[in-house]
Amino acid sequence: MNSSGSRPSRLGRNPFVHKLRFSTTDKIKIGLMSVTVFPVRLLLVSFLMLLAWPFAFAASLGRSEYVLEPRSWWRSFIHVSLFVIMRVMWFCGGFHWIKVKGERAAPSEAPIIIVAPHSSYFDAIPVTCTMCSIVAKLESGSIPVWGTLIKYIRPVFVFRSDQESRKQTIEEIKRRAGSGGKWPQIMIFPEGTCTNRSSLILFKAGAFIPGFPVQPVVLRYQNRLDTISWTWRGPGAFKLLWLTLCQPHNAIEIEYLPVYTPSDEEKKNPNLFASNVRKIMAKALEVPITDLSFEDREISFSQGPLCIHNPSSLLEFNQLVRRLRLNSTDSLLKEQACRARKLQRHQLSVEDFACFLHLPVTDVLQQVFNLFAKDEEGHIDIRHFLIALSTIHRPSRSMETLKLAFGLYENEDSGEVHEDELASTLEIMLGVKEMELSVLLMELDRIDTEKITYDELYHFIEQHPRFVQDYLDFKDHPRKFCIRRPKTSNGQNHDKDH
Repeated sequence: MNSSGSRPSRLGRNPFVHKLRFSTTDKIKIGLMSVTVFPVRLLLVSFLMLLAWPFAFAASLGRSEYVLEPRSWWRSFIHVSLFVIMRVMWFCGGFHWIKVKGERAAPSEAPIIIVAPHSSYFDAIPVTCTMCSIVAKLESGSIPVWGTLIKYIRPVFVFRSDQESRKQTIEEIKRRAGSGGKWPQIMIFPEGTCTNRSSLILFKAGAFIPGFPVQPVVLRYQNRLDTISWTWRGPGAFKLLWLTLCQPHNAIEIEYLPVYTPSDEEKKNPNLFASNVRKIMAKALEVPITDLSFEDREISFSQGPLCIHNPSSLLEFNQLVRRLRLNSTDSLLKEQACRARKLQRHQLSVEDFACFLHLPVTDVLQQVFNLFAKDEEGHIDIRHFLIALSTIHRPSRSMETLKLAFGLYENEDSGEVHEDELASTLEIMLGVKEMELSVLLMELDRIDTEKITYDELYHFIEQHPRFVQDYLDFKDHPRKFCIRRPKTSNGQNHDKDH
């Protein structure tokens, strides 16, 4: 797959990856703090969290999820007590002072607060400082101790995998936001996942669908050594806690930006509303925006025997597919593959390609087309497109994509696929270039025929967990040691430099 020639790629640094690099001074400092300050801080933080639990538990007893009871004197006492305990807890954790810029709007003026970037469980700091409600995963309410504290601030729970639950969540946000300031403000992290703060990923539309004014809030963690970011690939939760508690001071800044009131067009188009708010927040943070989303992490960190080696081209492709609003399903992919097999020729012009997808020729569709265009006449092989579409739709189910590819290429009588066709398939699935299969074919005793069946390849991959590392050869292969390439029957040597 080619990079788009019609526009620059805006992927940049992967926001779902965080790597820590320590200087000698850092290592010495962490070593000293680990045996002196860290145990004391950990003990104090744990004690204060446990101290907060009975207060939150008592305040939550007999409380309705849908009716806001009058604030009695004892609930006010608990509210103030929890606020003080939480602030002392963060102080003991090294967040000695919390710098706040701007002014927080009243709930009647901005019922929804939008916070970004979301990078860590330390983002709970602005929540405990404001005692705003949050939108939280249903499972978070069952976390020991912390789950009780979450329930105290009257969250809106959502079960991510249930579409009906998402609809109910949006309705509940609408109900609370439309109360005229009677309910606490709802604090939402619209990115939906943690990143390394190198950019702002796409905002989910849920916070913007109700169409109420929002107040953007940006977070800045200002230590030179980033021990805060908790991403999908990087240091784990406890390691970050340890490293953060080993810092003499943890600097954080919370900035309240002016309230953003949506236009009539933005109320009708929540994605536009979200995009415009994201641009304002990115400008305040002085970071770029990226077209990556919460769902793209699955492409970045796919699993399985043929996990994606280099996701860059597939991520760019996925962004364009999203803009085309191609909602792929297993059944739709199967139907498209069936139609592709029946085509008299697989090389399509851009007009034929648009007809195949039942879409008009647009700039976005042309950009998708350019990713696959290879021949001199500017045609694409529709099978390449379908393999890429299957890969981004089910990145961790690579064997299903491989089976789909064999169905597109295989000889109807023998079920075999030629070496070149398999190489093209694997290049797309792995996101690599210049695939070479000599070692694989020799191991399967297929070096003369240069053909292979799906069953042969499937069983071979099952028996060799390091299939990609040991039996494939492509540009920038991760193999650590040079493996001698065999000579084919005609005496040509396939040795390559690595």
